[in-house]
Amino acid sequence: MTTATGATPVLKPYLRLLTATQFAFNTGFYAVLPYLAAHLGDGLGMAGWLVGLVLGLRTFSQQGLFVVGGALTDRYGPRPVVLTGCVLRIAGFCWLAQAGSTATVIGAVLLIGFAAALFSPAVESETARAAVAHESATGTPRAQVLAVFSAAGQAGAFLGPLLGSLLLLLGGDFRTACLAGAVVFVGVLAGHAKLMPHRPRRARTPRAGALLPREVFANRPFLVLCLVYSSYLVSYNQLYLALPAEVQRATGSQSALGGLFALSSLLVVVAQLPLTRWSAHRLPPRTALVAGLAVVAAGFAAVPLAPDGPAGLLPAAALVVLLTLGQMLLVPAARGLVPDLVDDHRLGLATGALSSVSGLAVLVGSAATGTLLDTPGAVLWTVLAAVPLTGAALALTLSAGRRTPEPVTTVTD
Repeated sequence: MTTATGATPVLKPYLRLLTATQFAFNTGFYAVLPYLAAHLGDGLGMAGWLVGLVLGLRTFSQQGLFVVGGALTDRYGPRPVVLTGCVLRIAGFCWLAQAGSTATVIGAVLLIGFAAALFSPAVESETARAAVAHESATGTPRAQVLAVFSAAGQAGAFLGPLLGSLLLLLGGDFRTACLAGAVVFVGVLAGHAKLMPHRPRRARTPRAGALLPREVFANRPFLVLCLVYSSYLVSYNQLYLALPAEVQRATGSQSALGGLFALSSLLVVVAQLPLTRWSAHRLPPRTALVAGLAVVAAGFAAVPLAPDGPAGLLPAAALVVLLTLGQMLLVPAARGLVPDLVDDHRLGLATGALSSVSGLAVLVGSAATGTLLDTPGAVLWTVLAAVPLTGAALALTLSAGRRTPEPVTTVTD
């Protein structure tokens, strides 16, 4: 069975399960995350630097441990890792709903992040494996299958903030959103416990990490790419730190956050594949990296320059649109450069390391930028714009890379 070019492929039941999983995962996650900063600052009275640190810890405990989740999936198979991730995320959301002190909030946030570090690599690697098998069986290109998986994740990211906003409008609070997220993951857990197949353990590779320092962490071009990607991820994390502060300043509340997050997700759903297809045929990866980071920087620079629009949201909307466009340009380029910079048998490890190094950068960068939230707007947005510009300058030191004949799509959290 084949499908026409550009048509949505007909997925087998297991791939439908994995795709539905990605949708549900992002729905539950984004129903809570956009409102975390306001809850920490206004609800619990945390200082700006501490709010930034907590958000950074959440990202670091997820991105920084992606390589751990991938290694455990390789060793034990996806089923136990996915089920453990679901259980930990349910526990994390329930804990966060009740957390009232800095220590308990940090514990809950770390648990939520680690749950994703287990869950996401297992589901994504299993989806890639199933997509290859589907290609062999039906002739449907694996890129089409992975694009459906990506679109499902973005649809969840689109719906999640709207669900959180609806709960707030109906009189709920942050704790209600946390419990709603936990309920979503109860459903995900039940579905996978029933439908995800058991796989035998895989044999441990002798001396699997013996060459890690030389082949990955002593690889200068790869480390430069990690720093470049880190500048993007630090900037992207401002959707959860600086953007809520800007919306609060402009409108006096954060009720519009759901719509802005929905705008970002909708842009990715509609434009990611056409934009990546266009850039892959016209821009070398290094050029796409530099251009994407420049667009991200323009988003930060536009905030103090844009005149207030309806309800004062024009600057925030400009930030969301430009940051999302930059993301769509640079993330496929960065991921596509990894195979050019490391040996093929270390590709999975290097991909995990790219997320882990970037997570560490977010941990440091979020605490630093959190201290700037109370500074004059011109100072805040200038500093934030300097981060992706620095990454763009570093990207210029990389080799141009090959043009990619097929678009590369990624899933964001």
